[in-house]
Amino acid sequence: MTADEMADIYDKYKYCVYRTAFVYCRNSADAEDITQDVFMKRFSSNISFSDEVKEKSWLLKVTANKCKDMFRSLRYKYFISSVSLEEANLVYETPEESEVYHAVMELPPKNRLVIHLYYYEEYSIREISGILGKSESAVQTQLYRARKQLKEILGEELQL
Repeated sequence: MTADEMADIYDKYKYCVYRTAFVYCRNSADAEDITQDVFMKRFSSNISFSDEVKEKSWLLKVTANKCKDMFRSLRYKYFISSVSLEEANLVYETPEESEVYHAVMELPPKNRLVIHLYYYEEYSIREISGILGKSESAVQTQLYRARKQLKEILGEELQL
């Protein structure tokens, strides 16, 4: 793989990978580290993809696995640090979008990730099950529970 090809892949998917990592770990420094690790793995492996959808799916699956690995590490069992959402320099188009995003960030990590992949990255339940290595029914259940939690946080006026 040439340097130009690597740069194209990085430019195309860096924000998607970073956002997914940030949603899971809620820490910009860790999200940056995970993003770097994901792309290092992509560029050091000799994998070719038939289309962009499969490549993006692979990158997000690796991102989710790296996040899970990070939370299993001793560092996170005994020391958890977070960066506030304001410090993460997130930009919202509307106040409602900000409120929804903050509510999503209050969810448990596995529910945050499912909501992010479904609504923000626009993956289907089938695609999410492939990314996370779970059955479609497990993803549907997580999505249902996450929506229910969001309704409790945001109130009934928002339709999900």
